[in-house]
Amino acid sequence: MKKSINPLNAISPIDGRYQDQTEELSSYSSEFGLIKYRIEIEVKYLLAISKIGVIREINNSEEKILEQTLNDFDLDEAQKIKEIEEETRHDVKAVEYYLINKLSNTSLSDILEFIHFGLTSEDINNLSTRLMLRGALNKVLLQTIESLNNEILNQSKKYKDLPMLARTHGQGAIPTTLGKEFLVFYKRLEKEINILKTYKFAGKLNGAVGNYNALNFAFPRIDWPKFSKDFVSSFGFEVNPTTNQIAPYEDIIFVFQTIQRINGILLDLNQDIWRYISDNWLIQENKKGEIGSSTMPQKINPIMFENSEGNLIIANSLIDGFTNKLSVSRLQRDLSGSTISRNFGLCLAYCLLAYKNCLSGLLRVKANEQKIEEDLNEDWSSLSEAVQIYLKKEGIKNGYELIKNATRGEKIKKEDWLKLLDKLPINSKQREELAKLTPSNYIGIIN
Repeated sequence: MKKSINPLNAISPIDGRYQDQTEELSSYSSEFGLIKYRIEIEVKYLLAISKIGVIREINNSEEKILEQTLNDFDLDEAQKIKEIEEETRHDVKAVEYYLINKLSNTSLSDILEFIHFGLTSEDINNLSTRLMLRGALNKVLLQTIESLNNEILNQSKKYKDLPMLARTHGQGAIPTTLGKEFLVFYKRLEKEINILKTYKFAGKLNGAVGNYNALNFAFPRIDWPKFSKDFVSSFGFEVNPTTNQIAPYEDIIFVFQTIQRINGILLDLNQDIWRYISDNWLIQENKKGEIGSSTMPQKINPIMFENSEGNLIIANSLIDGFTNKLSVSRLQRDLSGSTISRNFGLCLAYCLLAYKNCLSGLLRVKANEQKIEEDLNEDWSSLSEAVQIYLKKEGIKNGYELIKNATRGEKIKKEDWLKLLDKLPINSKQREELAKLTPSNYIGIIN
């Protein structure tokens, strides 16, 4: 057996520096995971063709033998398949030979020639790949992204009523609340998460070019399209009845594009949090023993958000490659799509790392309420919108222009703002109403 990789020798940081943070994906998105799913498909296919009379009935004790073969599958057994593959130079055929060897001394020995009967490797691979993706999504990725989104919601609730200055185009705009800005991200993510949670992959089982040629030739009495639909559906997938050799990748592309949208939302969040930390509106926890800079001892750098951002960019770059390639296959099939799909796990690992780092960062920040309030009240021109709209409502001509001329490009203190109101062509009652406005109470309706 080849020696395992020392993390210090790993080419990819996923298997090296970040191994501890991503290893939970390895049960699904790894060579071992793929092989185990292939065995599951082959075993269940053998049982399925037994039920429709292609081979003799497989009895209960034999079902347990097949079930045990799958349950006992571990790294040592996977290595046996890799050794067979070194000779065959074909990964799926190696699985077939492994099962034949494994079951040759059992009561199933008389039907072993029907393992992988009438199928092409892509019948096995398309289902295995989708099982891998679904397992990784449901058991690992979605749990992590939901934990992250729940923390975003917690921050939203915590700071729902904390007024702060909003910025548009990077410039001071009008007041909002910190909690509401977190809520925007929560709602955006919630929509995409729900898409992933309810989405069904689509698979196929229809032979070398999608026409059931071998199966129909050998057993023309069997309704193979119905069998295919029943078999594929048994894994919780939609069936794709019209294909060539490969199952079209549009369903996988859709899932990755949904993940890409999630990543885009989190890129936006990471960059906003980074800016709030830079402005001292958010404060990071000072953990004893940690170092922010090798030369500037005072620093606490926002490294969790920066790490998250970098990993999201890598993941989205991979997704761009997936979506550009996977919809294209020469004629009935070429191998390039298979090569691409072997990197699905790598992409998911970069996503997982990004989600974990963003969550870790959020758990270590709190609002600097004093600084947020100071900056909010530094410039009362943030009330300009309210006043010009009020003037229009009251029928005062050129209200917008009056306020524009008095405020554009200016920073206005509270006392100067009140003086500005005195100069407006309004009566005392109107002025009294406008004077009640402050940057802290002009926050609109917060959901």
